[in-house]
Amino acid sequence: MDDMDRRILDQLQRDGTLSVDALSERVHLSRNACWRRVKQLEERGLIRDRVAILDAEAAGCGLSVFVFVRAASHDPDWLNAFRGAVAAFPEIVGVYRTSGDLDYVLRARVSDVKAYDRLYQRLIARVPLADVSASFVMEEIKETTAIPLTELGRVATV
Repeated sequence: MDDMDRRILDQLQRDGTLSVDALSERVHLSRNACWRRVKQLEERGLIRDRVAILDAEAAGCGLSVFVFVRAASHDPDWLNAFRGAVAAFPEIVGVYRTSGDLDYVLRARVSDVKAYDRLYQRLIARVPLADVSASFVMEEIKETTAIPLTELGRVATV
């Protein structure tokens, strides 16, 4: 991993639709060398996907909700049921197992509080939960999909 790889990744995180020609021009590298590096980054698993990032408000999902969950159980059957349940709901855009008082933090995107309540009702019907609470985001101050590249190459990569 060198500075050129970081520059390529930085540009692709800003705009994943860049053609190889445009990308090579932005990072000051020949088209073929740039293409080879991108392919290597994909093969190594560093570039996982290229996606369009939608405006949640325009898509009708302007309310972001953090859902805090305490598990009803910690056995493999419960975990499989929980994983299946959260995977089945497109409104749930992130699921994180955490340390501390909570077992899981979920992030959901819904249209309004009523839509969240419908999601909540469907979730608790699919899997038993010991405790569920939610916080509604009042203002998104910062949200990004860009991964910081400052440590890239300093630690073992994928």
